[in-house]
Amino acid sequence: MSEPAQVLKYIVVPYRAVAHGVAPGEIRAASSEFGAVRIAESMASKFAGVAAYAVLVDTETGDMDAPRVLTQIGAVPPLDD
Repeated sequence: MSEPAQVLKYIVVPYRAVAHGVAPGEIRAASSEFGAVRIAESMASKFAGVAAYAVLVDTETGDMDAPRVLTQIGAVPPLDD
């Protein structure tokens, strides 16, 4: 049996303050939606902003669908459409 072509991944992105807003830091993976939200909450005091996302990844091409916001804390830029 082959792997599914699309897999739901959970990621947490911290944002650092920079001269003209915020810039993303190193992305952290999470194993679940609940875990992503908990990681974001625990990181919030150390960054200008933190966001947790669920994103559908095509395992064959590496393409990602638009992320779904799970939580945003602090200064987080809007998602590009």
